[in-house]
Amino acid sequence: MAIVVGLLSTAEGQAALAAAKREAHERAVPLTVVATRDDGPERQAVEDDLAASGLAYSVVGGTGDLAEDLVRTAQEAGAELIVVGLRRRSPVGKLILGSGAQRILLEAPCPVLAVKP
Repeated sequence: MAIVVGLLSTAEGQAALAAAKREAHERAVPLTVVATRDDGPERQAVEDDLAASGLAYSVVGGTGDLAEDLVRTAQEAGAELIVVGLRRRSPVGKLILGSGAQRILLEAPCPVLAVKP
């Protein structure tokens, strides 16, 4: 069992990472972070923070399609939770959740926690 989250530098991505860390700590399970690309200093900073937190964690590479990467990683890890960040939408945008988030919700092999920054 694990908790899966994507590594994104956006406010939504940071909120998702913070929530995933809390959930992993509370559930006493490993955290798996999916990096969509080599994020260089940002990725290293996240890895340093995770190492200092005492959580069991791993950082895995992705293909660039975050929704696909999160679902695949959750399946491979036997995840008990995927954590995603959602951004605020305009009234018209609220009619459509967002293709990435929608794909994750529909294809996830486990519950999905959506957080806002």
